[in-house]
Amino acid sequence: MNNSSAGYWNKTKEKLKQKYSIITEEDLRFCEGKENEMMEMLGYKLGKTKLELLYIIAAL
Repeated sequence: MNNSSAGYWNKTKEKLKQKYSIITEEDLRFCEGKENEMMEMLGYKLGKTKLELLYIIAAL
């Protein structure tokens, strides 16, 4: 992940943690190539589909 992507993700994950207190830092750890697994786990934890999560993240 390049610096601009890392900066964007750091801001986004902080907003997600504020909006959903159930989410932990570990839940939002970004690993290159593991994006789908992270989204699936977040979706399961929040009761949202992957598409709903993408909309939530885009709205932040």
